[in-house]
Amino acid sequence: MTRWFHRTAQALCAMTVLTACGPAGDEPAAPATTTSSPTRTTLDTPVTIAPPTTTVDPYAGLPLIDSVSWTESVDGARLQVYPTVAGRKTTAPTAEQLAWQEILALDATADAPGMYDQFRCHWVWARMVAPDKPSWNLEPWRPAVGYPATVSANCNPGGPER
Repeated sequence: MTRWFHRTAQALCAMTVLTACGPAGDEPAAPATTTSSPTRTTLDTPVTIAPPTTTVDPYAGLPLIDSVSWTESVDGARLQVYPTVAGRKTTAPTAEQLAWQEILALDATADAPGMYDQFRCHWVWARMVAPDKPSWNLEPWRPAVGYPATVSANCNPGGPER
């Protein structure tokens, strides 16, 4: 039993990379080294180590919005938002908020009622349906109806884009 206990304790120490483990009165155990093998063996039981599940965003740190510009349409003012390649392709969960912050940094007047819902609709849906659309058009004259109604109106509450 004592031999089994010491072997088990040493195996646990090696697995947790502790340096001060070992039988009482012995020198501290040397730090455990890791190998590139996906399986380690402890006693007679193999332990499988799963590969990391996090995915690195290849677009991290890149601008998501290239530019914005105001134009006039028959219905009123229109902010044209031109996303970058990174803005069109990233799937990072925080990218939507980062892109909106970039828009506001380029033109703070974009923060008008309903504009964020229009932007979010383009970010989520237009990128899938029309990934090569040159610009996303946000119009402050459109009614602020909330995100679900904006999506139901194909990102254009209050009437179609003209």
